[in-house]
Amino acid sequence: MPYEDKVLTRKSKADKGSGDRMGSGTVLSSGDKTVPDPILSPDPLSTQRPKISSWRQFKAILRKDIVMELRTKEMITSMGLYALLVLIIYYVALSQAGTNFDVSRISAGLLLLAIVFTSMLGLNRSLVHEQDQGQLDALLLSPIDRPILFLGKAVTNFIFLAIVEVIITPLFYFIFMGNAHTSQMGPLWMVALALLLGSIGIAGVGTLLATMSVNTKGKDFVLAVIFIPLMFPLLLAVVTALNAVILGNPDATTVFWRFAGIAFGYDVITIAIAWALYEFILGV
Repeated sequence: MPYEDKVLTRKSKADKGSGDRMGSGTVLSSGDKTVPDPILSPDPLSTQRPKISSWRQFKAILRKDIVMELRTKEMITSMGLYALLVLIIYYVALSQAGTNFDVSRISAGLLLLAIVFTSMLGLNRSLVHEQDQGQLDALLLSPIDRPILFLGKAVTNFIFLAIVEVIITPLFYFIFMGNAHTSQMGPLWMVALALLLGSIGIAGVGTLLATMSVNTKGKDFVLAVIFIPLMFPLLLAVVTALNAVILGNPDATTVFWRFAGIAFGYDVITIAIAWALYEFILGV
């Protein structure tokens, strides 16, 4: 007796016009019956998983980065020591300036310069460390939305940078501005607001640029080359706003709010662009 009813044969559309298509959804024919291929046509119910909310994804990324940093204390320690070394270099460079030199006139630029250099160290290490351990590939394979991944990384970098700023800003004031002419200095909350606007932009744009440069050979060099020019409008706005508060000129309030608005607009535009481009950058 022939075995035609027992032998399963694949039919392709190229071979027979009436056959079933090969590939996804391929079926096997047995007489008048067709059965799905268990490999090429998996059970739809087996691939359906509940969608994880964006908020839970964000919390998972943020928790992972913070817990990792609390265990190693590598990023905050290196950033803090680097910032302290920058302050020491400032002190040595200004030690022979004389008593008539008013450091308050350049204090805004000095402080922001220390923050920018420190942030580049942290931004680079935040992704290089994960790439070396294969964690970045694991994140890309996980069902996490790419913009949420960007947001989690940017917020993590912002938190670490803010911690370093809380440490070095009082040190900068006591070392360099203890004897400076600061009687006309504006309220401290204006200083904090200017630094906040600067830190948000640095963390947001820096996270995107660090992701772009993480796979290049000269990671540190490439990040610095593309980071400083793109951050120039924000740095200029923050320095001008800080300088207006520290010097306390008659039009200090007007100047501060004008350039604080420029910094805020820069943050909104650049972070929105980074949010939209992050998935494309990861795919390059």
